[in-house]
Amino acid sequence: MASGFFAILDDIASLMDDIAVTTKVAAQKTAGILGDDLAVNAEKATGFVSSRELPVLWAITKGSLLNKLIIIPIALLLNVFFPVAIKVALVLGGIYLSYEGVEKIVEFLFHRGKQTPAPVTAAAPENPPTEKARIKAAITTDFILSIEIVIIALGAVLNQALLIQVVTVTVVSAMATVGVYGIVAIIVRMDDVGYKMISRTKNKGFWAVFGNGLVKALPVIIRILSVVGTIALVVVAGGIFEHNIPYFHHLLPGVASMIKQVIYGLLVGLLMVGLMTAGKKLIALFKGR
Repeated sequence: MASGFFAILDDIASLMDDIAVTTKVAAQKTAGILGDDLAVNAEKATGFVSSRELPVLWAITKGSLLNKLIIIPIALLLNVFFPVAIKVALVLGGIYLSYEGVEKIVEFLFHRGKQTPAPVTAAAPENPPTEKARIKAAITTDFILSIEIVIIALGAVLNQALLIQVVTVTVVSAMATVGVYGIVAIIVRMDDVGYKMISRTKNKGFWAVFGNGLVKALPVIIRILSVVGTIALVVVAGGIFEHNIPYFHHLLPGVASMIKQVIYGLLVGLLMVGLMTAGKKLIALFKGR
């Protein structure tokens, strides 16, 4: 009987080892998209009155957890009863990611300065409907990104047992939510910490300089995250195409995988941006008649 007990413990230890390995692999594959997730949410969580930043972020975090609670069972059921849907969803998600990434690049290169965003007044209180609308928009964006995180994580463990799939996808999803929104919470409070340092030291001495640095660093960090996130979108999308479309996998055999992924992501993204632009012009043309 004792040997049976130790055999169970050995099985559990073996299972935990397998889950640790698969979680690490899945986390690495989803790391690219988290850069964009982090940049998007850091941007959406700023601009509120200081006292509302953390409550708003908490509301978005709860929405993100709910998103994943909805997405994970659906993805797992599709994988069991209609597994080809996972690859189709991955490719469709890759098309969306490449479009979003290239659209940001095109916007930066050709449309900068055409629109002047309205300045955010930190002292002005946020109207409840506006706050709710911004929270809802952030949760909607998170839903799209969560689909990609869950499916990419699941795609990394498709050949594993169902239990390992469930635990791995759940752990990666939870880590993504806690990690992203935990970092966002730190980022959005940087300027407030900086202002307090400046105020308490009366803008004199080392801590005042450090506080000014924190205040000035916030927009810079958000810009850096935005650039990193845009590059990650293109690379992640290209990786999805390379690993899930046999033609792309065998194309350009002498080119390094990373370069191929960038090429695929950019080409598909440019194609989608062109199609979307043409579609919008056609719709506008028909409406103008």
